Amino acid sequence: MTASAVPAETPGQQPEPGLRADAERNRDRILAAARRLYAAEGLSVSMAAVAREADVGKATLSRRFATREELIAAVFADRMDAYTAAVTEALADPDPWHGFTRYIAAICAMQAADRGFADVLTMTFPAAKALEERRAASYHGVVELITRAQRSGHLRDDFTHQDVVILLMANAGVIAATGDAAPDTWRRLTGQLLRAYATPGTDTPPLPNTPTPTALYRAMIRLGRPRNTP
Repeated sequence: MTASAVPAETPGQQPEPGLRADAERNRDRILAAARRLYAAEGLSVSMAAVAREADVGKATLSRRFATREELIAAVFADRMDAYTAAVTEALADPDPWHGFTRYIAAICAMQAADRGFADVLTMTFPAAKALEERRAASYHGVVELITRAQRSGHLRDDFTHQDVVILLMANAGVIAATGDAAPDTWRRLTGQLLRAYATPGTDTPPLPNTPTPTALYRAMIRLGRPRNTP
């Protein structure tokens, strides 16, 4: 085929339907691969690893997502929407304390279900504008949730919105440390912390069981292994 037989691409020209379909398929494969890796390993996964998992070249990945922040924003857009919904649902609860404990349980469960999202909730991504806008919108709801629970007399007056971040950091750490060895350990952590946040005499959710000694020992062995060791 001669060069003149190949259609020239001109500025503003729309890609052919077949090319658009290929680009969309590649984008979907990249997002699916990133979701799997982030959920299992957290956000430390490299862009190169995502490209390998998606079976695409690095150049293809870069065309779809120029930066790590763009990829993270696309992967977790729906989860940030779910996070915002959790705040809204908690504010709609007529019992401020129950709404607060419901919110804590919901976001900690989201972290436990996806290690990548556990990281997202404890990090900031200034270049990912949409992601940060969702976070900012939720922030005001969380502050209102805390204020209502304190006014009800059930949440300690010295509890601040920074304590929510500390809780999420602690929960993310426990989730990463215990993995499949003691997967429900985070429930015990959040249960104990809610007891610490409550004023004296306040009813708190039932305290989940502590991990068995065997499960916790397996988690400790796992934590001591070099990264990526089976």
